[in-house]
This record gives sequence, C-alpha cells and structure tokens, in this order.
Amino acid sequence: ERERKREKQSEGGGPGNMAIPAPQQHLHSPAPRARVPALLRFLVLVLVCAPSLDPSASAEAGVPRRAAGEAEETFGHYHDYQALSQLLSSLAEHNPHIANLSTVGRSVQGRELWVMRITRDPTREQPGKPRVKYVGNMHGDETVSRQVLVYLIEHLVWRYGQDPRVTELVDGTDIYIMPSMNPDGFERSVEGDCQGNAGGRENAKGRDLNRSFPDQFESISVPREDVPEVVAVMDWIQKNKFVLSGNLHGGTVVASYPFDDTPTHESTGHYSRSSDDALFRFLARSYAERNPVMSTGEPHCPDAPSETFEDGITNGARWYDVPGGMQDYNYLKGNCLEITIELTCCKYPPASQLQKEWDNNRDALLSYMEKVHIGVKGYVWEAENGSALPDALITVAGNNHNVTTGQFGDYYRLLLPGSYNVTTSANGFVPVTVSNVQVTEGKPTELNFTLAPLRPDNGSAIPTTEGVTIQAAVSSSSAGTPTTPRPEPLPTQPQDFRHHHYADMELFLRRYSMDFPAISRLYSIGQSVQNRELYVMEISSNPGVHEPGEPEFKYIGNMHGNEVVGRELLLNLVEYLCKNFGSDPEVTQLVNSTRIHILPSMNPDGYEVAQEGDMKGYEGRNNSKNFDLNRNFPDQFVAIPDPQQPETVAVMNWLRTYPFVLSANLHGGSLVVNYPYDDDVEGVVTYSQSPDDDVFKMLSLAYSKENPVMYAGHPCQELYPNEYFKDGITNGAQWYNVAGGMQDWNYLNTNCFEVTIELGCVKYPPAKDLPMYWEQNRRSLLQFIHQVHRGVKGFVMDAKDGIGIWNATISVAKIDHPVTTDKAGDYWRLLAPGTYRLTATARGYTPITVYTTVREGQVEHVDFRLTRARSEEEDPLKEEFQRLIKELASEKGLERLVLSTPPQTKFHRYRPYKELSELLRSLNLNFPKITRLRRLGQSCEFRYIWALDISNKPEEAEPAEPKIRFVAGIHGNAPVGTELLLEFATFLCINYGKNAAITKLVDETKIVILPSINPDGRELAKEGECTSTVGRLNAHGKDLDADFFGNTSQRIMETEPETRAVMDLIKEKGFTLSVALDGGSVLATYPYNKPVQPVENQETLKYLASVYANNHPKMHLGHPGCANSQVENIPGGVLRGAEWDSHMGSMKDFSMDVGHCPEITVFTSCCLFPSTDQLFTLWEENQKPLLSMLVEVHKGVRGMVRDKSGKAIVGATILLNKGVRVYTGEGGYFHALLAPGVHNIEAVAEGYQQQGQEVFISSYEAARSILIEFDMDNRIFGLPREFVVATAGASMTALIITACIIWCVCSAKSNRQKDGFHRLRQHRDDYEDEIRLTSMGSKKSLLNHEFQDETESDEETLYTNKH
Repeated sequence: ERERKREKQSEGGGPGNMAIPAPQQHLHSPAPRARVPALLRFLVLVLVCAPSLDPSASAEAGVPRRAAGEAEETFGHYHDYQALSQLLSSLAEHNPHIANLSTVGRSVQGRELWVMRITRDPTREQPGKPRVKYVGNMHGDETVSRQVLVYLIEHLVWRYGQDPRVTELVDGTDIYIMPSMNPDGFERSVEGDCQGNAGGRENAKGRDLNRSFPDQFESISVPREDVPEVVAVMDWIQKNKFVLSGNLHGGTVVASYPFDDTPTHESTGHYSRSSDDALFRFLARSYAERNPVMSTGEPHCPDAPSETFEDGITNGARWYDVPGGMQDYNYLKGNCLEITIELTCCKYPPASQLQKEWDNNRDALLSYMEKVHIGVKGYVWEAENGSALPDALITVAGNNHNVTTGQFGDYYRLLLPGSYNVTTSANGFVPVTVSNVQVTEGKPTELNFTLAPLRPDNGSAIPTTEGVTIQAAVSSSSAGTPTTPRPEPLPTQPQDFRHHHYADMELFLRRYSMDFPAISRLYSIGQSVQNRELYVMEISSNPGVHEPGEPEFKYIGNMHGNEVVGRELLLNLVEYLCKNFGSDPEVTQLVNSTRIHILPSMNPDGYEVAQEGDMKGYEGRNNSKNFDLNRNFPDQFVAIPDPQQPETVAVMNWLRTYPFVLSANLHGGSLVVNYPYDDDVEGVVTYSQSPDDDVFKMLSLAYSKENPVMYAGHPCQELYPNEYFKDGITNGAQWYNVAGGMQDWNYLNTNCFEVTIELGCVKYPPAKDLPMYWEQNRRSLLQFIHQVHRGVKGFVMDAKDGIGIWNATISVAKIDHPVTTDKAGDYWRLLAPGTYRLTATARGYTPITVYTTVREGQVEHVDFRLTRARSEEEDPLKEEFQRLIKELASEKGLERLVLSTPPQTKFHRYRPYKELSELLRSLNLNFPKITRLRRLGQSCEFRYIWALDISNKPEEAEPAEPKIRFVAGIHGNAPVGTELLLEFATFLCINYGKNAAITKLVDETKIVILPSINPDGRELAKEGECTSTVGRLNAHGKDLDADFFGNTSQRIMETEPETRAVMDLIKEKGFTLSVALDGGSVLATYPYNKPVQPVENQETLKYLASVYANNHPKMHLGHPGCANSQVENIPGGVLRGAEWDSHMGSMKDFSMDVGHCPEITVFTSCCLFPSTDQLFTLWEENQKPLLSMLVEVHKGVRGMVRDKSGKAIVGATILLNKGVRVYTGEGGYFHALLAPGVHNIEAVAEGYQQQGQEVFISSYEAARSILIEFDMDNRIFGLPREFVVATAGASMTALIITACIIWCVCSAKSNRQKDGFHRLRQHRDDYEDEIRLTSMGSKKSLLNHEFQDETESDEETLYTNKH
C-alpha cells in the first residue's frame, strides 16, 4: 500500500446503496469414510501421534503437522489458483470435523473466491462463538498474505488437538479465512516484483478492489459488473455477523486502523478518528507487538528508508487517504472491526523468503484472533416467550458505533477494560439499559437482556438506577465460570473544594494546563472592564485544533458575579476531566470525541466584590460598570439601550470564532433548567416558543433528570414556596421576562443551542457546601455534554473535488432555524428523535434534499455532495487552480506544501546592502524567466531601492492576475523582515518548476518584493540591539513611515527620496494586497494608523491580518511575551494600526487612500535586531504565513467590466458594500479582497447605467471571475431615454395640433370681421379721417393682441377696438 509514493490512487467502486445479489454457494462436502475396525483406528492414531512424542519436535517450532494422506507443506513455492484450490479441497476433505470449504462468489474471470471455515462442527450454525475472518491477496501482486493464510489454515487444522492454544481457539471461535480475494490479479503478477511494476494489483477489469467499497465521505461509482469480487465480499459481510477481521496486504510493515480517509481527502497527515479509536489502536498493537519487524516501527523499506511508525501502527488516513477501502466498510456497515496489516516491504518477494515471513507472522495471526474474546457478549431474548431477538441494537453510552444481534439473539461487542453503560433496543420492545457494566482484561463479560414488548401502559421509557435496570436479566462470567468480575476503580473525584478568587482561579487553570498539555489549552477571549482575563480552558484530544466532524461544546459560569456555584463546578469539572482521561471510559470518550471549552468566570470583576453567604442579594451581580451582562446582548424583540460591555463583546466574538453546537450558562438563585425564548414581543410573562422547542426540552431534561432534587420540581421551598417547575425545566419567558439575554442571542445568531441552568437557591453558599453541589450536578454536567452527539451531523462537500463547502445551509422542513457549515464543510444539527426532511443549500450549487430518521440518544451521519450550478464549463486549467487554492486553504494545506519542499539550508547571518544587492542580481541572473529586477529610486545616500518582480511573465503587465506587494525595512533597525523576504524570494525561485503548487502560484500571481526601503538606516543598525532606535530613521533623520502623505497640503517638509520611490510604485495601482514586515512585537496590524480615520471595510482588513496571524505558530495566541510591551493581550494577535501606533503619514494608509490597496503590517519579533542564531527560527515561523498571503490574494471577487459591444471599460468604479472603492485597470479588470460572507458590489462608469449584484466570498475558494456588462446611460433628467423621447414627442404633437386649431379659429374669426367692416365703409365714408387718427393712437395695443392679424386695415382695427 505505497500509492502515495509511487502512483495515484485508483478509481473506486459501487454506490453505497447498491443491491447485492447472493452469489451461488459451492460447498465441498467431505467424502464418506469407510468404517474402520477399532484396532486399526488405534494403530493409525498411534502412528499419527508418535511424532509428538519426540522431545525435539516442540510445539513451539510452529511447523504445521500434516494429517495422514495429505501432501507435505513446502515453503519453497507459491500456490497458483489451481494448486491453491487443490490444497484447500484436500485440507477440507481430510479435516471435516473442523474445516469446511466454500466459495462466496467468483472473480471477473470466473475463479472461485475460496473461504475456509475452521471451527468445531463447521457445517453447523453455532451461537455463542464470535466470528473472525482474515482476507488476503486483495491486491493481486501482494502475495505474501495469500501464502501466510494458507500456512495459517494448515497450522490450525494440523495442530488442532495437539496444541492447547490452537485447540482452544478453534473450539471457541468461528474462523473464516479467504486466502485470495483477487485471484485474477495474482495470476498476472510476477515473482520478484517488489514495487508492483509488473501489474496484477487490480482485478481483471483494472479496478482497485480497495477503492471500490462504499465510502462514508465520497460517492464511489464503479459498475457492479466491474467488481464482482467486491460485491461478493460485501454480501458475505452482510450475511455473517463478523466481530473481528484482518485484511492482509504488502508494501511495508505496519498495522493500519480506521478511518482510512477524511471528508476533505487530504493526501496525508490527517488523523481520522473513529468512535473506537482506542480499541483499534489496541487491536493493531496486539498484532504489531508479536511481529519482530513490525514491533520496531522501522520497516526500512528501500523505497522509504526513513519512514517510521510509532509502535508499528498507524491511523489509515494519517498515513495516506484511501476512499472506498474495505476496513472502513466493515466497521460502518457491518458489526465488524477490521484493521489492515502490511506484511512485507516487497510485494511479491522470492519464495525463498516465505518461511521467514510465516515465522514473523504466525504468533501475531493467532494473537490477533484471540482478541475477539474481549469486551461484552451475550443474548437478547423476548420476555414473553423467551425467543431470540435478532437485529436488536446494542449501544454503548458515549460511543457512536453500535452492533446488532445475530439470528440467535447473540451479540459480541469488543471493548477495552472499563465501566460502561450498555443499552439494548428493538422495534416494538421497551429498551433496557444496564449501568456500570465492568469489562476486565481477558475473557468477555456476559451480559444478557430480556426485553418486554411495548404496550400502551408501559410506554417506551424504563426507569433505571445505578447498576440496575428493570426487566434486564444480567449475568456475568469469565471463561465460562460464574464469577463476579473485579470492578474497575471508580473515577477520581475532585479534591479542590473552595472558593477561588481571581488569582487563585488563574493559578488553578494554569496548573492544569501545564500538567495536562496533551488534552488541555488555556486561552483568553478578552478582558473584563478592570482588565481581568476571561480565561477559557479547552479540553480535547487535540487542543487548539478544530477537527472536522468533531462538535464544539461550551460551559459558561459566573455571568452574575455573586452567583458562584457555576464557577466552582466548572473548575471541578476541569479537574475531573483531566484526571480521569485515559482511565475512565466515559471521560476518555467525551474528550476524544468532543472539543470542550470551559469559561469558569464571565464576570470576574463582579465576583471580587461579592460576599460569601449572600443568599439572594445583588452585590457583585453586575460588572464593574454596574451593567447586568445577561441584559446586555442584542435582543430580537426590543432595543437594548445600554452600551455593550467588554465582557459581552468578548463572548460574542468568541461565539463567532468557534463553531459551537451546544452550550449551558450556569447561574444561581433557583434550581431549574431554563430554555429559550427568554422574552416575547409584548414583554409579558408567557410561554415564548422557539422553532426548536422540542429540542430544547430534550436538552433541558437531559440535565434535570440526572439531578434528583432539580427533577422533583420544587426547588426553593423556603424562599419561594409556591414555585414549581415540572420535571425541573421551564421556558424562560414563562418563568419571567428577560430582554437582552445571552441564551437567546446564541440561538438566533449562531449555530449554538444554549440553556440557562440555575444550580441552587443560594447564590454564594459557604465553601463547606461545595462538595454537595458537585455530587448533585456531576452526572448532569457530563450527561449534558453527551447531548452534543444527538441529532444529525455530517459534511457538505463539492461533488466534483470532495472539498467541504463552508457556510452551506442545512435546513429542516417545518423548523425555521437553519444551521451553517464550518470551514471544512462539517455541520451539526441537534434534533429530537423523529423523521426529518433535510435540505442542504450553498450559493452556486444545486440544493439536495434527503430524509433521515433520528433515533433516541443517537446521532445520524448524513453527508451532502452538491453539484455546482453552472451555465458554462470552466477552463480545465482554471478549475485545476481552483482546486489548488482549496487544498492550500484547507486546515493542513500550507503545512503539507512546506513539507513537500526540500529542507532549506539554515542561514545564520544578516546581509548588508552590498550582499543584498548581489543576491537580488543573482536571483535575476539564475532565474531570468520568472524574475525582473528594478531600481525604484535611490536613498539619501544613493543606495538603490530594489524591487524584484516574480512571475512567469515578469516583463508583462497581465492585468487579469492578482498583484501582491511584500515590503520590508522601512525602519532600518528592524532588518528581520528584509532577511525573511530575501529568503522568501529564494524559496519561490528555487522551487519553481520543481514543486507543482509553488509553480502554479507563481504562474498565476504577480509578486513584487521590496526587501529594504531604508538601506541607509540598515547600515547604521547593530545586531543584538532589541530596543535601540539607531538606524530607525533615514539619513535625513526622517521616519519614513510618517512620510507618506497623499495630500500635499498636509506635508510640512519635502518628501524623502525613499518615500517618493515607494509612492511611485504604489501609484502604479493594480495591487490587490500589500504585506509590510516590521519588528518590535509579534502581531499584525491593519489600516488605519490615523487616529480618527473611519474604517469602512474593517471586517475585511481585520480578516486579512488574521489570516497571517492564524498561520503563525505564536501570533494568533495574542500574547507576544515582549519585555516592556505596551500591549500584552491582543485578541487573535491582530490590532488596528491606530491602536498599536497612532500616527499620520503611514505607508499602509497611503496604500489604502491612494493605491486603493489594503496593506497589513506584520511585526515579526519582539527584538528589533535579534541575533543571527534566531533568524532561521523566525523564517520557520513566518514561512507559512507568507505563503498564506500568496493564497489569500487569489480570493475575494475579481472580474472584468465592459460594455455590450465587448469594449473594456477602464477606470470604472467598483463600489463594495456602498463604501470602499476600487477601480478597473487595463483591460477593464478589477480584483478586491473581501472577508468571507455576502457582499454587495456596484459598478459605476460615466455614460453607462449603474450595475449591481450580490457576491458570496468563501474563506477557502479562489475568487471566481464575474463579468459586468454596461448598457449606455440613456437617462435624461434621471428618467429613461425612451420615456423622455415618447413624452417629448407627444408634447410636440399636442403643441402642433393646438397651434393648428388656433390658426383655424382665428382665420374664421377674421373673415367674419372683414365682411362687417366692408358694409360699414359703404355707408360711412364721412368718418374716414377720424378712423385713421384713432387707429394710429391705438396701434400699440392692437399689435399686442394675441389674435391680431397683421393684414388688418386701420378700419378693421377701429372696429375691433370699439367692440
């Protein structure tokens, strides 16, 4: 199994829900034997047994003894198919009392898949015997397994009755051995082929059988007819309730255990833990420690001489990812625990080595089979008639892997020594639980159940007490003897019962963090008003890491400072979990499967003023500013007028950082579990039901039932005699109305379900009562954590590449409360038992809906594989790069990239200016195809300001590619950044063309490196000066980071030459991101340094800085540890520039305002100029963060702006979230980095209509290109051109028609006037002179008349004036 080093993984097999036909069985019945006289039988027996009398023939020699009439075994040759068939038939024929040969199916080429069953009376079904199997030769060219299993069969049948160990094993175990699962591949293989180059690995259809089983994380699609071997074995597994199995391979020497793959299918290095991880490790070690080569953990295989395996075992996925493997299928789809055992470095060694390999593995093979007799076994019967109950479910509390009973009601559950709560259930029957079942080393504990049928009067619940279950018949035996097993030691109880003030609590947490570093991590989420740390203790098997698929849980105590019981109980819980991990099964399982966060005190300031003995007072309840923290969160129904307190903000940010699933907020003053909602729209006392009311009641009851006093429902009869809570739980608003509470905010704004638990009537009881509180709540606290493993969980993945989809939505029909996936695509959805319709949706993908049934106390695993909804096929090269960014953005992606590059030579010296220049020239000369060296300008003392461009086309602009700037040395006394950038440039150049990921990053990115802006100051600085300011300024005594002013009116003095050189580079624009390296602390800052500058896109800028910090091993912790540091608690290792060093004229502010490029400043070390022996360590710390910036620059949103004719629009404004502006460059391209989430972008260009759209930014995906096409801006006065033209046309038409009408009216009127006047002239000639005089005097008024006709005579005018 060396594919990760020699070949790509092969294709997989059929879908998980395929129907499997039953193969034809071929049984070889033994030939009838003739009757033999008693004397003859005695003589034969003497002859057969005589060799055993020879003292030299030791049973420990291990050489199989053949029966009379059988061929003698030789180790000098391999058995081909024909020889194997003959040998197995002969063994079955001569040993019918313990051996039976059958076939489970045929290979592609029709060869039988032989299985030898070895047990006493092998042709009869025998309840009470656990079934164990070995499968060999799954890969046809891995042949040692085939031969070793042949020798094992011979060893068992020939030594039965002679070797007590073999006899006991065969009598008590049902053993099945399949020497060859791939006989076709074996026939094509070539002896001596160690690497598998000759072929034969796959079956006759070219399918890798160990990639063809249904997989939990990936849909394996292989035609059934291509893998008949897999179909046959799957059917075999389903029909037989195997308990234990070994799958034998070759290629190295190690025992590998589940799981074999991960949801993200990272090629190597990711531990994929099953629910039985500790048990699997034990089983694998039980084999490895009996193999003299495997036990060393150093196989020294020629193709991987340095490869080692601790204890000779490995987790499958941690070694390398195998989707569609058989061992995971056994575990997930059968009752069977299987490991994969690699026997030899050489796959098909010469036959001369077979004797040695048998000797190496004989004892291990026997020892492994003997492990089938550990744990718990028994029967499940029906109470009424005593008949067996097949397919009843056997559940172990705290373990997600269940087994079922066989046809005789028998079951076998392998378990390590310890105390367990075991439950059995069957459809139509009342489930039964037995608590504190003791499993000891050696033989199994027998545990039998009798189940009563469900009836209307008995419901489905069974009351239980410690160690006793109603209607459960329990018996224990060891090796068949009715003895009582020695009970395991009880869990260690806390001893530290006292009230812990802040200093005492801090010391307690630090002590446990240091004493249990493997499972604990102490961190702070912020500070209180009085600057006390809000400490959180994380307890997990992998502290500090979110393991995809593992839920996150939290407890919060002491929110009200005078309610102290929760604070002390959580400290007790820390002690209990740490001290019992590894010894108590329940604690071990919880820690292994859950990431637990404990915040003992949310209000440490209030606690310090509270007084012991306070029963129901208020002193210390609020924080030091006298605000009630449980009235300080945003509320869904009312506006909260109080300012948010630092404790509130810290918790809100904490919840946004971790994907919490379940939480409890511990209070005091009553005894009840209170669940959402806490208020209602009218602000009155009434039941305020959330969409998940049933789930919250289930969660609340899980706590209250384990606390008898709480469950009784009469909590504080002396204080509140009339108060009653049925079953010890209540809806918050039905109890009393609380606006601004934390539990409602959890539910409405995150994926987290939170309840509030009141722990006692007295708020600050005396210390002597604390043990009583622990005893009352111990089981409840543990049981509530268990609830995080109920409902549905799984992954939402891209169907094409299998990578998890972040921020996908899981919605449940009829429950209006969706949850979202975390970065790896994993999700958890708490649900009460029932059948649900789940829908997974993600932007850009086609939704998928499925139905699932949630069982009592169980979690169902439901994965979604979404297909992208695309109208066009993308360029395959772009898709390949998208996959690379996804892979590098995954949790271990960059770490794997670093490991995939050759180790770098350690450097232990600083380079003065001359050597710096020579190195840059050398890089340019040695890598001319990917580098360009530029002189941006000169310093005051005429040293060059160098810029090294790195790209596959360094001489071309390539506006479609993102452009990133790395800058260092702005302060000459902090030269670490300069050395890091020189090493970074060397790293990129040397690995270009050799490392595929580095090559693709360089090909797709324009990288500009400015290693030293202030070379003059650098020449003055001295090594070892950690705080000296010598060299900080340039030769003119100017701080260059206070010299970048975009507005000349702000400038007092002339710009420094170094500043001008960098300003010109920034003004080139086109940069997507800039990273500046400085010294003096360990943190990252983002714009602005200006003290009062508003930050419109603060979320994005802070996110970019956090990407660097999170990839740094120390920075993200937020505690630089620098002497005389001005700030020592930096949340996430990130601050706004002004919070760290407020000043004007900074380079990052100029980059933002003028270059429209976000710039972060990274402070790489506490010491400004550390000694040379620290340089390589600093490089190792910053190598991955620097690479993360190369990955991050490819995210965000990118695209092109053009008009309908295809013309690129240069200078268009891209408005991000109605605030930040970027501009399109050459070719109309733009690229803007944005924090993950939904954003609005608008494109504006003069003469075009504004365009807008919503985009979704992923934290792990490269930016997908969008196209914005402008229409011409046809608006007039803000109205559409078509509307304006139509309106204007209508108006003009109306005016013309109106004018025509007026003209017609006037013309008609004029004619009537003329006729009358002519008659007047005929009879009044005497008045002619008078008419002329009058008309002249009134000429002006007549000309102004709107109906005046210029053709009228004076007489007509006179007539008009008179009428």
